[in-house]
Amino acid sequence: MARSVWKGPFVDGYMMKKAEKARASGRNDIIKTWSRRSTVLPQFVGLTFGVYNGNKFLPVSVTENMIGHKFGEFAPTRTFKGHTAADKKADKAGGKG
Repeated sequence: MARSVWKGPFVDGYMMKKAEKARASGRNDIIKTWSRRSTVLPQFVGLTFGVYNGNKFLPVSVTENMIGHKFGEFAPTRTFKGHTAADKKADKAGGKG
């Protein structure tokens, strides 16, 4: 279920403070965040956030296309290493088809 419109988008308060501070300083530092649930706002465009994926901080440069999405969408938590050859052999030997 979506968030109610009258509440507005969810953003952790400390992220707004850090974004304003980074924009005021003019430097392009990475803003580390654990808040994958926060929504990308128009004020964040042009900034770089380090979004934590459970293992490390992945750099996410915010663009206009990202507005309205969540930070977690841009930092995948799982890595797909592909199907192994053993899976293919087992599928051929006892597979239906």
